[in-house]
Amino acid sequence: MRNLVALVFNYSLDGLIADEGTDFWKFCFELLDEQGGPDDDEETIDLLQNASAHVMGRTAYEGMAANLPGRDDPWARILNAGHKVVFSETLPTPAWANTTVVSGDTTAEIGKLRQGGDGHIVVWGGVRLWRSLMRLDLIDEWRLSMYPYVTGVGTRLFDADPKSYRLDLVSSMGKSNGILELHYRRHRP
Repeated sequence: MRNLVALVFNYSLDGLIADEGTDFWKFCFELLDEQGGPDDDEETIDLLQNASAHVMGRTAYEGMAANLPGRDDPWARILNAGHKVVFSETLPTPAWANTTVVSGDTTAEIGKLRQGGDGHIVVWGGVRLWRSLMRLDLIDEWRLSMYPYVTGVGTRLFDADPKSYRLDLVSSMGKSNGILELHYRRHRP
């Protein structure tokens, strides 16, 4: 059965995700550009390339669909060709190739995606989707890129729901630019 892997970028030391247009957002992309951009991250490219599906909410989908088609870089090539599943009750027929929109029972839809083999499914977010999947206890792994920045402004990833959510550290790696790559697995006794 395939694992669900939540992929979180632009995460601050004080637990906030960079909102577009903020100083933290600008800092994240400047730091990324200084290091050669996202194409220089072989581990993430491998994770994306080997995913059986890329799951996202409507907002994440709309942002990616507006920017990735037509681009020619490793991330764009992977996502343009990859199987994308969007959880939305309001998205009309998607224009981005290889995209399916689902609006049914989340647990059942994730269950269908998990069937058919080993491997993993990448969950891009957004925050509402991640929180929903956490409440349903469907996320198996978290991959967070924590930036050396205290922002005070942004979207809190982990809010008060669920009340208890234990994770086990799989690995951590500090990069020379100060970004800490964290890999956690959901604790399941």
